[in-house]
Amino acid sequence: MSPYVLLFNFFFVLSLLGAGHALLTRKQPNSALVWVALCLSLPVVGVLAYVIFGVNRVRRSATRLREEFEQQKTTGYLKPPDHRAHTCLLKELPEELIMLEKIGRAMTGTFPLKGNSIRPLFNGKQAYPAMLDAIKSANESIYLSTFLLDNDPVGRSFVKSLIEAHERGVHVAVLIDGFGLMLSWRSVVRFLRKQGVPAVVFLPLSLFPPQIRLNLRNHRKLLVVDGKVGFTGGMNIGGTRSSKGYRRLTDMHYKLTGPIVSQLQQIFMEDWAYSNGEEHQPLPPAMDHTGNILARVIKDGPDNPDNPLHTSILATISAAKHSVRIMTPYFLPSAELISVLSVAALRGIAVSIVLPVRSNWPFVHWASRNYFKDLLESGVRIFYQPRPFCHTKLLVIDDCYVQFGSANMDPRSLQLNFELNVEVLDMGLANELIAHVDDTVKLSQEVTHREIVNRSLPIRMRDAFFWLFSPYL
Repeated sequence: MSPYVLLFNFFFVLSLLGAGHALLTRKQPNSALVWVALCLSLPVVGVLAYVIFGVNRVRRSATRLREEFEQQKTTGYLKPPDHRAHTCLLKELPEELIMLEKIGRAMTGTFPLKGNSIRPLFNGKQAYPAMLDAIKSANESIYLSTFLLDNDPVGRSFVKSLIEAHERGVHVAVLIDGFGLMLSWRSVVRFLRKQGVPAVVFLPLSLFPPQIRLNLRNHRKLLVVDGKVGFTGGMNIGGTRSSKGYRRLTDMHYKLTGPIVSQLQQIFMEDWAYSNGEEHQPLPPAMDHTGNILARVIKDGPDNPDNPLHTSILATISAAKHSVRIMTPYFLPSAELISVLSVAALRGIAVSIVLPVRSNWPFVHWASRNYFKDLLESGVRIFYQPRPFCHTKLLVIDDCYVQFGSANMDPRSLQLNFELNVEVLDMGLANELIAHVDDTVKLSQEVTHREIVNRSLPIRMRDAFFWLFSPYL
């Protein structure tokens, strides 16, 4: 057989393998059709392009990492607690909360925990002192996980308090994301380690051996003190949330007490054991009731094929009866999210989306504007709040459901990174945050349909160009 025939057969089999893989793994028919056609029509270039851009390495890598972690576990403390004792809660729920609770339970496999207290903390001016006070009053343990711990006056105040806690015998563990670590001018990890504080980097980046992952980042932000007090939300730790100047921004964090803290502690333990290969026996969960709030943690990551955060957002919006309020710094919605928002507005639900007037990532701001036309035509209202840049992530449904945490409304958060949100079934907190959103709307500029339609051709081309890269921004 001639070499040309062998080469032809090789390329033919290669194209069939590429087309077959695309046919079996792509979720959207149009995406599968494009890749199949490309592989069959251009056996070399098409298959190469598919291998580079079409294969979902993020989920495959995340799944492999999670499998490795599961094999490392030796103790049972990471198993989800048995919430069967909480089934009586369902009978106590108001009718308007029953459907929303079922959605969260289907996504997480857990019942919500009652007896919690949750206090919103606005900006670093409120959040950082509360977090530092908790660290300074710690007696037994401090678990801190953050995407970014900046080496600035604010970050150094946390480092100082953590070192002091370690020196007085408190068990301290600090987990910082590898990519977030690179965003700080000088790393605080070495300094913490030098002082004896256990500090671990989640999936560190390195050139040798090559470990450069822009995805699979740990975007979760949580602090748990003595197993009794927890903090979570959207805030990293750094001066941009408390100081004046060009880089100033606003954000929200939350102080939590009650049984919900046990779920935050458990998630930290999972991430710590995976990153460090070392398991710590946590303090017994604090089940003392400190309030009347019903809450549950929703964790998500590319290792979870069920996409619990994205699905819960879609489902709760679909279940809304009166209003949907969204506040997010980055808005690159999926086709499904656009559909549920549009349908909600068409059936008379008041849907409001509050975004920053200027983003710290301009290309994300441009790409998001390419989604506005269809939403506005459906009756969704979009507002640009004035500077400083707002980093808050918040979803409020009707006057009874709240979801807050680390996740943005974009593919990076909902598909590529490890995130943590808390869902709350409570009218009191919901109304408090509704007032915050509505006060912000009063200061904001509403985006009109005419404004979007009348963009100049160069602006529309720019926005559409960056929109093409939405899944990766």
